[in-house]
Amino acid sequence: MGLAAGGGYFPPQSFLGKASGALSLLSPQNAGRPVPATWLAPGPRRWLSSLPVNTVVLFVPQQEAWVVERMGKFHRILEPGLNFLIPLLDRIRYVQSLKEIVISVPEQSAVTLDNVTLQIDGVLYLRIMDPYKASYGVEDPEYAVTQLAQTTMRSELGKLSLDRVFRERETLNTCIVDAINQASDYWGIRCLRYEIKDIHVPPRVQESMQMQVEAERRKRATVLESEGTRESAINVAEGQKQAQILASEAQKAEQINKAAGEANAISAKAKAKSEAINLLAAALSQQNGSSAASLSVAEQYVSAFSNLAKDSNTILLPSNAGDVTSMVAQAMGIYGAVTKMQTLKISEGTVPSARKAPQSSDTGLREREQANVG
Repeated sequence: MGLAAGGGYFPPQSFLGKASGALSLLSPQNAGRPVPATWLAPGPRRWLSSLPVNTVVLFVPQQEAWVVERMGKFHRILEPGLNFLIPLLDRIRYVQSLKEIVISVPEQSAVTLDNVTLQIDGVLYLRIMDPYKASYGVEDPEYAVTQLAQTTMRSELGKLSLDRVFRERETLNTCIVDAINQASDYWGIRCLRYEIKDIHVPPRVQESMQMQVEAERRKRATVLESEGTRESAINVAEGQKQAQILASEAQKAEQINKAAGEANAISAKAKAKSEAINLLAAALSQQNGSSAASLSVAEQYVSAFSNLAKDSNTILLPSNAGDVTSMVAQAMGIYGAVTKMQTLKISEGTVPSARKAPQSSDTGLREREQANVG
């Protein structure tokens, strides 16, 4: 920070050196040589107003501190508002602004832990806490703080690798602020915060970093694709498993239902057959029942005989296939033999007495059958 003294403003020494170098390059001896642009550009500095003149009655603006010397020795600091000074004895030596000051730290080179050279710059936010220390503790407080920030930045970057520099910018800023505050406490200045603006990496290192990023992205894409394939295979397998389980359960239910249906059908058929047999037995026990049975057997024989040659070319025929009467007599003989056996069982007591009623009708039926055969 340039300090105003004796009613004038004196810029920092670095700016004076650059200005003198630029003037020497513009001399007639160096008229043909190019002038570096950085030499002609003014350095970062904060312009202050000229020192006020002692007029006995002074009005100090808000957020400013005027340092007064009496006969060359520090006397007091004028507060904002109305103040009185003694002419000739008192003189305003320094004017300090109590507002927050923003200083741009010039770009500098720093080497990281893995030997990578970086170009880095930043911004400092300062505030004067003690005008007395800021006036008499250091010659140029802003310049001192800027140099301290640069050296601290180089020191902190030397402890970190390149990858950690980008990840730990917050930690780096905090370390720089702590280091500046330890030294600037004697200067009456407090560093509020430090922010890194830009980090410039060498082109070849930047290309390597770009290749590393691309490789990392390809790796993540491959991993995600493999995980997607695995999840897809698991889902397909789970789906097939569930489908097989459902199919087996459906087949089981179908077999159970089919078995239940067949059992019901068999039961119904048996019940119907039992009823049919009972009806047939009742019909045969009536008058002319045997004649009706003979007629039914004859009809079934004629129907079966008409279908003999429909299913196969090989036919087995009895010797008297055209004699329907003998066929009916043979069927009735079989029926009579079965009836005779049933009658014998009834007479021996093996069949319940409830079934002995049809005996008389069976005897008459056999007599009629013998008459038909004769």
